[in-house]
Amino acid sequence: MVDITIPRPDDWHLHLRDGAMLEGVLPYSARDFARAIIMPNLVPPVVTAKDAQAYRDRIIAALPADLDFTPLMTLYLTEGTDPADVASAHASGLVTAVKLYPAGATTNSHSGVRDLNKVMPVLEKMAQIGMPLCIHGEVTDPAVDIFDREAVFIETVLDPLRRRVPELRITLEHVTTSDGVDYVMGTDANLAASITTHHLMINRNAILAGGIKPHYYCLPVAKRESHRLALRKAATSGDRRFFLGTDSAPHVDPLKECACGCAGIFTAINTLSCLAHVFEEENVLDKLAAFTSLNGPAWYGLPVNEETVTLVKRETPVHWPDKIFTGDGPVTVFDPLLPIHWEIA
Repeated sequence: MVDITIPRPDDWHLHLRDGAMLEGVLPYSARDFARAIIMPNLVPPVVTAKDAQAYRDRIIAALPADLDFTPLMTLYLTEGTDPADVASAHASGLVTAVKLYPAGATTNSHSGVRDLNKVMPVLEKMAQIGMPLCIHGEVTDPAVDIFDREAVFIETVLDPLRRRVPELRITLEHVTTSDGVDYVMGTDANLAASITTHHLMINRNAILAGGIKPHYYCLPVAKRESHRLALRKAATSGDRRFFLGTDSAPHVDPLKECACGCAGIFTAINTLSCLAHVFEEENVLDKLAAFTSLNGPAWYGLPVNEETVTLVKRETPVHWPDKIFTGDGPVTVFDPLLPIHWEIA
């Protein structure tokens, strides 16, 4: 097979940032994806419907006139979030989901949730109205090894929450472990998971072997090879509970290449090419559309995009720029560490 045509994909986990960075990175997502769930961890975060409307307006203003792209907005859950505001924003169509960050788990998460009991009124209201909760699934207890934080979160936070509010629809975002895959596959209702491009392609050796590689550092951190293989098996299975959420997260190089570097990998520019490579390696190119274009809309209750995208396999490897240049500074592009022959026609 030298080409494959799929419905135009969506990205169910995307960081666009704001200001000059937003203007610099938005065209790469809008070129390839029809819609995206937009992360709300700005400074200050997107907490209210008013915040979400203002941020959406800035995204639309930054969108090139020749590109068709729909931002699906989220609200940043805090211990002061108003359930009525959340319900109103969802009913109006402005906000698709609410994002739960455990306080301190990742970039700009210091305003997140420390005590789950304090946000139960919001979660109960969301369960009542069928609004999804997107979760960064890691504990932040310093006593827990960073490579175990997802597994411990599932056991001590996610599973008790699902038992307490079984009607709540939860997206376990950027799942990175076989523990996460097994937990999702062991459920039959109200739980799905997004998987990133980079976690399908790299393991923790990419960060640590041969010297520290800051541009492969992300949160949740990449795990050992057995977990990467479990993710690939889930993503390429066609299982409706798994879909693409790139977690493409740009940071300028000076904030990555420093004594305390930021977590995040910018993959928006070459995600579809990398995914075609992964699915071809697994001999299931016919299931690429399920992961990129079908399962996510089904979970979020949206129609499949009518437009299509064709990916073509070239004889020679495809090349992308090492960096893109934004008004805030240079951003390094994800290097998959092997030749990729697929590109969008």
